[in-house]
Amino acid sequence: MSNPRPSAQHPLHLLYAEHHHWLRGWLARRLNSHADAADLTHDTFLRTLTSPHLGQLDEPRAFLCMVAKRVLYTFWRRGELERAYLEALANLPEPVAPCEETLAVLREALEAVDALLAGLPAKVRHAFLLNRLEGLTHQQIADQMQVSLSSVERWVRRAVTHCYLAQLGAGT
Repeated sequence: MSNPRPSAQHPLHLLYAEHHHWLRGWLARRLNSHADAADLTHDTFLRTLTSPHLGQLDEPRAFLCMVAKRVLYTFWRRGELERAYLEALANLPEPVAPCEETLAVLREALEAVDALLAGLPAKVRHAFLLNRLEGLTHQQIADQMQVSLSSVERWVRRAVTHCYLAQLGAGT
């Protein structure tokens, strides 16, 4: 069984030692937040830990940028999702507003749905969510998105199939 902690000889140790400061600065310029930059720098190096190309990088900064951009995208998408959710909650009447525990469970569920739909085009995700969360019919979605009914039917079917296959792959 191999040790998951990088040793001084591990390629990640060298990559981290040579590029950590640079990457944190690169992320800080994009985020305008040193705290978020530090967190995402950490996340970026964690994602590189399992890369099969780690020991043979010709352009380590380009590699780190590619991984960091993916981490940034996930960070921004999660932030947008949370902002939209909190905005919807703010519009609820006070007696209907859920407690903190319910909010935490709902946040986890939203993140799970977001992860499940990852990889689908935005229009497919949007049509699926309008159908499943808003309860709109395919025709209502087509009217709202200004597309054909057959497109909406195809997109919703594609999203349902994607979710089903993802669940099968996860072993549930």
